[in-house]
Amino acid sequence: MSANHARSWQQTSPQQIPEKDQKVAVKVKKQGWITKGEKVLYTIVSTCLIASGIYIVSFSSSTDTLNRNLQELDQTVQTQQVTNEGLLFEKKELSRPERITQIAKDNGLKLQDAEVKQAHAFNN
Repeated sequence: MSANHARSWQQTSPQQIPEKDQKVAVKVKKQGWITKGEKVLYTIVSTCLIASGIYIVSFSSSTDTLNRNLQELDQTVQTQQVTNEGLLFEKKELSRPERITQIAKDNGLKLQDAEVKQAHAFNN
């Protein structure tokens, strides 16, 4: 009897039973594994890293250029010091009293006193 009762119930109320053919369209929202906020943060951090990298390279390049210029100036100063020392030695050689008296005798000058003194220039 229960089978007959079930059939009768099924025949009397067809609008209450949902049909299997009826399909409901469900929209699935696809989510990425990185959110918009994280994308913004990653963009800001990567931009800062790139900017700091460019600044570091620029700073080291300018420092290297400055060091090279400093080394060139040091080399120029050392060359000038060697030249100055050579000229100072040459000045001392040319201002020897024996040389001066010899040149004076060669040019026909007579020395009354045999004592020759060096004159020093004073810079005030």
